[in-house]
Amino acid sequence: MVRIDIPVGAKYIIDKLNSAGFEAYIVGGCVRDSILGKNPNDWDITTSATPYEVKDIFRRTIDTGIQHGTVTVLVDKSVFNHMEQNSGLDGDRIEDTRKNTHYDYAFEVTTYRVDGEYEDHRRPNSVEFTTSLEEDLKRRDFTINAMAYNDREGIIDIFGGIEDLKRGVIRCVGSPADRFDEDALRILRAVRFAAQLGFEIHEDTKVAMREQAKFLKDISAERIQVELTKLITSDNPDRLIEAYELGLTRIILPEFDEMMSTPQNNPYHLYSVGVHTIKVMENVPAEMVLRYSALLHDVAKPMTKTTGEDGVDHFYNHQPEGAKLARKILRRLKLDNNTIDRTCNLVLNHDFYLDSESQAPAFRRFLGRLGEDNFSDYMILRKADMAGQSDYMLEIKEASTKVLETLYQRAISEKQCIKISDLALKGKDLMELGMKPGKDMGDMLHYLLERVLEEPELNTREKLTALVQEKIKL
Repeated sequence: MVRIDIPVGAKYIIDKLNSAGFEAYIVGGCVRDSILGKNPNDWDITTSATPYEVKDIFRRTIDTGIQHGTVTVLVDKSVFNHMEQNSGLDGDRIEDTRKNTHYDYAFEVTTYRVDGEYEDHRRPNSVEFTTSLEEDLKRRDFTINAMAYNDREGIIDIFGGIEDLKRGVIRCVGSPADRFDEDALRILRAVRFAAQLGFEIHEDTKVAMREQAKFLKDISAERIQVELTKLITSDNPDRLIEAYELGLTRIILPEFDEMMSTPQNNPYHLYSVGVHTIKVMENVPAEMVLRYSALLHDVAKPMTKTTGEDGVDHFYNHQPEGAKLARKILRRLKLDNNTIDRTCNLVLNHDFYLDSESQAPAFRRFLGRLGEDNFSDYMILRKADMAGQSDYMLEIKEASTKVLETLYQRAISEKQCIKISDLALKGKDLMELGMKPGKDMGDMLHYLLERVLEEPELNTREKLTALVQEKIKL
């Protein structure tokens, strides 16, 4: 029998529910991940006890979603001490549980339930509690997520989840059409799980996904964004192409469809905008801002494409237009402002190019726009962009990269001025020289910055003061 190392707090809850005469198991993703040898993020518990019976058994609970059968049980620290002393459990394992369990050792406990009719492809009209584990598992999305486990009975696998894990298959529980009709987000979740696990989607499940992709329009942007983010930050972001082929991106990210259908007849490129984008995503770390920046860095190429008389495609101004469009997309997906700002900054600046260290003033202006804290991300994106292109003029592109890295290291080591706040002369100093706050003072600070960007050695109080006095006289 396969044995899963259940956290101490979850084991305590299951044992206590069993002692009170109820069934209880860990369920869903934690069972799947444990079988795969991964560390689960969450340990959900399912039980035949009703929410109010759960509340009667445990002293500290939170009504997380009691109308849907979910109660969060908080396990006291004293429980861990008691179990460590009396159950023979490994002390290191208990300490790991203390460190890794969220919300003061909190576990969601949900009553077996049967969902009522679905009318909006999002949520059931009603929920009924049941005492049948099979009925509860039957309503879950995929076979690999429809398994339960406790130490007494081992794995409960009614729908072939273990076999699908072995085969590397994402397959719906029962009828795929019914599962997707219940919650259309599952259509996108299928691709997300395939991307995260490196699995293939079962053909019957694919057929239903293609037919019902249109129902994704009924899903909130927040829920779409969570799944899309997990997909593109997985080890297999190229599965976004599968989402495109199944018609999913046409609903959730139509701009990607435009990118996939836009060729790049240009010596610098080998692929369409969409395929190039995937190549870039594959070459940046699985971090949200970098993956979204890679996804959207060329998003405006379809709308800025022109073709010369020689048949060569050009994409003038795709960077600023891309930054605008990226902001619109990311706001539509309800991402946070910090992620939006950082991503759009990279999209705007990703194509900056220099070929000589003599262009240091231009580099300092660029670094001021970009922000020195963002330079490492910019270089990651730049190198990934190159990796997704042809080898045409590769040596020149690599030389430019070295120039940028050299100028950056010089700017940092010499503490060069790249923005107004770096100036040795501040607004209060200008006031002491007789200037009043306002437009004139702002213009003066920008004038000083421009002079210092050209000649970094001017950034001293004495030299800047002399420049101010000279400017005032003029």
